[in-house]
Amino acid sequence: MLNLTTFVAVSLVGTVAAPLNGLTEFNRLEYPVPQKVAIRDIAPKTTFDSGYICTGCDPTKFLPAPAYELTPERRALLNTIRFAEGTWTENSRDGYRILFGGRIVSSLDRHPNQIQYSVSYASAAAGAYQFLPGTWDEVAKKLKLLDFEPNNQDQAALYLVERRNALRLADSGKITPTLIAKLAPEWASLPTYSGNSYYGQPVKRYDDLRRFYEENLANLRREAS
Repeated sequence: MLNLTTFVAVSLVGTVAAPLNGLTEFNRLEYPVPQKVAIRDIAPKTTFDSGYICTGCDPTKFLPAPAYELTPERRALLNTIRFAEGTWTENSRDGYRILFGGRIVSSLDRHPNQIQYSVSYASAAAGAYQFLPGTWDEVAKKLKLLDFEPNNQDQAALYLVERRNALRLADSGKITPTLIAKLAPEWASLPTYSGNSYYGQPVKRYDDLRRFYEENLANLRREAS
């Protein structure tokens, strides 16, 4: 919840004052943290749950969008995408820290945005769903996600599923060639109707995806009952 009180403004209206744990999404938008501040006049302040104080800015800009519900069916699809992307780690959240190529990062304060190289490819993709930096920045701004933590990655992935007009298919509890083909332009490891990658990269076979999805969904439904 937001706590709106009165605060002594800094000299530049619209800056972020006194961050507690380094820079967050604010400074990556239009609220740079000044090295020196001068007390001049009075303006509203917004204190967020994280402890960050935004002076002179519109607090509604940073209110999170309504969260997508994580039903067993949606979770099974997300896990299947991770299986295809090579970030599936059962009973572990390390997959949310994986960079392209397999290196693990320690901080999820923000998208790592570090280019990694393999024999054939170079990419800055990161996280459980291998978000490219530009994709992450776009979705994070849309959903008002302030870090790269697992829950936010899940929300961003579901947003991309919905944007591909595939969320209703996901909610049916069945994985189909149509569902996978709708998501193939978003995740290169998912096959199109032809069985190939939308981007000419290696893909998982549809039968392997269906088998993983069905087993995973059955387990999730048992856990939820």
